[in-house]
Amino acid sequence: MSDRVAEHVGALVRRLARHLNRRISDTLALLLRHKSAGSLGAVAGFAIAVVFVWKFLRSPPTRPRRSAPKRRVPSAAADSGGAGTAPKLEVSDAVESTPLTTGQIVRKKLSGVRKMTCQILGVILEETSPEDLQKHATVRLPVVELLLEIAKHCDLYLMETVIDDASEERVLLALESAGLFQSGGLMKEKVLFSSTEIGRTSFVRQLESDFHVDTNLEIISQLSRFIRYQLYISPMEAGQIAPNVYTSSSLEQYLCSPP
Repeated sequence: MSDRVAEHVGALVRRLARHLNRRISDTLALLLRHKSAGSLGAVAGFAIAVVFVWKFLRSPPTRPRRSAPKRRVPSAAADSGGAGTAPKLEVSDAVESTPLTTGQIVRKKLSGVRKMTCQILGVILEETSPEDLQKHATVRLPVVELLLEIAKHCDLYLMETVIDDASEERVLLALESAGLFQSGGLMKEKVLFSSTEIGRTSFVRQLESDFHVDTNLEIISQLSRFIRYQLYISPMEAGQIAPNVYTSSSLEQYLCSPP
């Protein structure tokens, strides 16, 4: 397209040059016949015009400038040898692959629980009967960290049926030796004792617990109408025995299992 335009311009310039030649010839002939001042001025002006036309003819025709080709930015696939981009790890996958801390596990499993009550025998202590407490009291190590986190998350009360005062002192000493009273969340005043199983049931109802843990199925059944959630600790797991009652072989097994 640009070459065709240049040919048209060249033809126009050649016609203009022939026309100027004829005019120059006529003007020179006029000067020879009439040597007046006006004719000289006309000749001078005409000569200036001829000079500009001559310069125009000497200058090469301008062609439209072509833009430089754009460089293609290499893609990530080209940099990696055509292997393609690496798959992105979703945020949810990264979160799920990170192990949860004990505090996170407790908050996730006990979400919405403001007050929690828990039996001591068979749950926190290795002993399973009031008669055992007359001889010794041993705290189960796996529950220590869990209880400390539970006490941070909600109002925690421990309770048990005992035969005598010596058994009470033995239980309190075992809990204190395990460091359960050092964090400030669980206090000795929140460890309650009764002489009958009915007394433990009464404690739970009076405290209006949101979550109760017990090894006595009869107490669990009596409280099922009044307590929001319950956990029945039994070596024979039976799953969820009621809409608000769960079973597990231990407190730590329930809290650490998937929700």
